[in-house]
Amino acid sequence: MRRVAKLSAACIATAALALTATACGSTSSENDSSSSSASSSDGGKGGIKIGLAYDVGGRGDRSFNDSAARGADKAAKEFGGSLKELTAKSSDTEADREQRLTDLADAGYNPIVAVGFSYATSVDKVAAKYPKVNFGLIDAVANAKNVDSITFTEEQGSYLAGVAAALKTKKDHVGFIGGVDTPLIKKFEAGYAQGVKDTNPKVKVDVQYLTHGSDFSGFADPAKGKEAASGMLDNGADVIYAAAGSSGNGSIEAVSGVKGAWAIGVDSDQYNIPGLAKFKNSILTSMVKNVDVGVYDFIKSVHEGKPLTGNQIYSLAKGGVSLSTSGGFIDDIQPKLDEAKKKIVDGTIKVKTS
Repeated sequence: MRRVAKLSAACIATAALALTATACGSTSSENDSSSSSASSSDGGKGGIKIGLAYDVGGRGDRSFNDSAARGADKAAKEFGGSLKELTAKSSDTEADREQRLTDLADAGYNPIVAVGFSYATSVDKVAAKYPKVNFGLIDAVANAKNVDSITFTEEQGSYLAGVAAALKTKKDHVGFIGGVDTPLIKKFEAGYAQGVKDTNPKVKVDVQYLTHGSDFSGFADPAKGKEAASGMLDNGADVIYAAAGSSGNGSIEAVSGVKGAWAIGVDSDQYNIPGLAKFKNSILTSMVKNVDVGVYDFIKSVHEGKPLTGNQIYSLAKGGVSLSTSGGFIDDIQPKLDEAKKKIVDGTIKVKTS
């Protein structure tokens, strides 16, 4: 979830929760890192050079971007490579995204991973100009031949989150918070709402989006996420699922202050994120989206000289999405979750995407 605000107010909010240092007001934030691990065939002088163009939120969002970072970190360590990381601003234009990718390509980075659907158009443009560079695009499908499109069935994992919410609510009232009103986040909402209603039609589902259109700040505003969750809690909801990047951290914080309420995390297993440790006993489960696996698989393919291209779909059946079990809070309903998963995998349940 999909994301990085570098405008002053968003930076303050993100820093308070994410404990990361980012450069506010610049076109992007930058970070160079390298691995001292022994490399194989690409070793030589510095090994594989991996370029990462993060979405709003960047490394340290404790969610979507961090998952991508884990995959790149693993690859860099395993293959003796180095990383160059650039992070988007919520105010980015198409030209900004295109320039970010161009800068990485000009600097010799290959592969380059674009983290988030907002890079779709710019990846196609830049990939066409650099046919010998391998690009990875997360959460969207590109047309260029030298691009590996890495997509997920978010709706399927979110369906299971909805089943869990419906089984755990004591008030027959749950909520969904989306970072930005986009087709991608609509998939999370659709699956979640269907899972809730299929499990218990009596349960009310509140829905709120933090921002709309091209305003991607909804993915990097924990204060706004906290405010939205607080409103839902005051309105009677006792389980809240946020697909909102680092804004979801604020939602989790709000839920932790209400006895008997549950938060459902997203993208990463947020129960095990150090920065959220003080809230972990309120995190029922997380809809884990294994972006790290997709990023690692892509980088590995380039390292081995057989770059993945086309669309790699990471589904529930393939372990691309799942519900975390950390904390043991869903152990009592696991049989029902397993039953729902089986029906999705065998096609008995068709999960909606909108």
